[in-house]
Amino acid sequence: MKKLESTLPNMLVVLTLISVVAAGALAYVNEITSGPIEENKARTLAEGINSVLGVADAQVLETTEAEDSNGNPVVIYATNQGVAVQAIDPNGFGGKLSVLVGFSDEGAIKGYTVLEHAETPGLGAKASTWFQQGEKGDIIGKKPGEKELVVSKDGGDVDAITASTITSRAFLRAVNTAFQAYAGASAPDAQSGATAQQYPKSAPEEAAETTADAAAAPEGETQN
Repeated sequence: MKKLESTLPNMLVVLTLISVVAAGALAYVNEITSGPIEENKARTLAEGINSVLGVADAQVLETTEAEDSNGNPVVIYATNQGVAVQAIDPNGFGGKLSVLVGFSDEGAIKGYTVLEHAETPGLGAKASTWFQQGEKGDIIGKKPGEKELVVSKDGGDVDAITASTITSRAFLRAVNTAFQAYAGASAPDAQSGATAQQYPKSAPEEAAETTADAAAAPEGETQN
């Protein structure tokens, strides 16, 4: 086979062919991996919703996408077991921090999980566990509607992660944002007084109400 001369046109042809082959290969890889990636995301989200609501079989009935006051995306998941809200704070120590929070009908935090973060391993990354029930920064059962969640260093009553105040502030801002979205979606309409959106009660809450009704009825980093 005759060797191509090293001329500019020949070089351009070779480079073009290489680019086309590379682009085709990347497109193929993207095509075969996009499905599994989306399935994994869906599975992770489903597991997260179950975790923050403290159930095993929550079914999403409605998904509402919105924005907070700063233009960051907020997603509300209304399920047959309660409501979970995903909120983002872009100002963690390492960047964006995404949190999924489950709320009771009374607006109390049932649970949370950190979906995404870029915090320092061993420091800010502790947000995944630091604020869980029984831990030092425990926020489970707290009602952000009665008192906004703020770290003690800023006058609040939540202990910040040791040496990770910036991460702690970002985390709590995200949780407060999640509550605001939850409360806004559940608030009565300002003009009619009707509930704007009625989310389903969880199975245990529904059962408790049924029992109560029956009883009442007639017989029958350092980041400081």
